[in-house]
Amino acid sequence: MLAILVKDGKGPIENLHLGETPEPELEHGQVMVKVEAFGLNRMDILQRKGNYPVPPGASKILGVEFSGTVSAVGEGVNKFKVNDDVFGIAGGGAYAEYIAVFETHLLLKPSHLSWTDAASIPEVFLTAYQALLVCGEMKEGENVLIHAAASGVGIAAIQLARVKGAKAVISTASTKEKLDWLASIPNGATNGVNYKTQNFAEEVKKITGNKGVDVVIDFVGQSHWNRNIESMAMDGRMTMLALLSGATVSQFDLSALLYKRLRIQGSTLRSRTVGYQADLIRRFTDDFLGLITGQDGQGPIKTYIHKVYSWKNIQDAHRDMEGNQTIGKLVAVVD
Repeated sequence: MLAILVKDGKGPIENLHLGETPEPELEHGQVMVKVEAFGLNRMDILQRKGNYPVPPGASKILGVEFSGTVSAVGEGVNKFKVNDDVFGIAGGGAYAEYIAVFETHLLLKPSHLSWTDAASIPEVFLTAYQALLVCGEMKEGENVLIHAAASGVGIAAIQLARVKGAKAVISTASTKEKLDWLASIPNGATNGVNYKTQNFAEEVKKITGNKGVDVVIDFVGQSHWNRNIESMAMDGRMTMLALLSGATVSQFDLSALLYKRLRIQGSTLRSRTVGYQADLIRRFTDDFLGLITGQDGQGPIKTYIHKVYSWKNIQDAHRDMEGNQTIGKLVAVVD
């Protein structure tokens, strides 16, 4: 089959190329999917550069979310049949013509979602759901702070928080354009803060009447750490999903953790067990999947795609993703 491969196993964008590789073999409980589209995620950049080891047993081909048609089913599969339209997540292998995936990690594609819509949903919405509701335990009436809010996960988390009944959903981003857009979408952010020109901890205090936020979703790490702690309310919870600004914090006063009774949890999705991922998918499906439409739909939650690429132009897609100027998801079609 054809797949997007990385010359020398790792390297710069220029090492990405379309080449031939063996088709995956089905294990017990797995389904073979002919891929129509796949979503791009920042972990793809890290993996391409050799900085993100794939989970044991996972394909070394890039890509963790996709949509497509079932082309074969393995032993023990009872949820899907050949020619079913599906979408889902995997430990790797989505940048390819075919992917083998456990049936527990697939969902039937609703007819109102296009291939690209469906491919843009699984990783970001499951990550947002996990960070906000499983780890963060957000409850109705609570205040939420979401960093990197114009990313796919950020946009998903904003909408989930609003639908779940959050009081204030405060987004941070680097430009007025991004913040204005986040406030304009249905169930968008209630407030926006430019972290480059404003002290977001001070803005959080103003917005919440000095209470602070109950849940923080952070991708940034070092540069945001102290202001995150300052922003958090009593018994606040923070889920850390990435460390874009660095992993080392020096001269941090631990007293706030103690006296504010804060809970801080790191979380990843890709490295979780198959059973954990399957349960998360089931819970998310029951709670929210029926509310999601494509970006042209009328549902309370939408998926937003910044740009769709031919997979033949995968280098351009990675270049745009590294440029940090996008709002929403980047998706490639297997054409």
